[in-house]
Amino acid sequence: MSELVNSPDLAPAVGFSHAVIAGDTVYLAGQTAQAKDGSIVGETIVEQFDQAAANLMTALRAAGGEADDLVTLQVFVTAVQEYRDSLPGLGTVWRRHFGRRYPAIGLFGVTELFDPAAKVELMGVAVLSRTG
Repeated sequence: MSELVNSPDLAPAVGFSHAVIAGDTVYLAGQTAQAKDGSIVGETIVEQFDQAAANLMTALRAAGGEADDLVTLQVFVTAVQEYRDSLPGLGTVWRRHFGRRYPAIGLFGVTELFDPAAKVELMGVAVLSRTG
């Protein structure tokens, strides 16, 4: 049995769920730099990664998890070279949202994302460290 989780702090989930809990595992839907009103926030990949990471953490927390629970993260970008060129800024944003822990990560260059203004989308899986 699984539990669907949709945070009221994110743009409404239409046709998907922000997170799905199955046992102690949380499957996080792709999060872009979407503001609560549905618009994309930020022009640069760093700005968009910042918002997408905040959205991913909002979904994870709504499912009862924290950054330390992430076991894998998939990063989809429309401009791999911009991502490479932005690594120092991305590192700062990463530490703000996820700390200094790095789960298994994959970077995928894609031609486009669902919202044409989006440059980055994050998907992840977490294993909840519940006690009791």
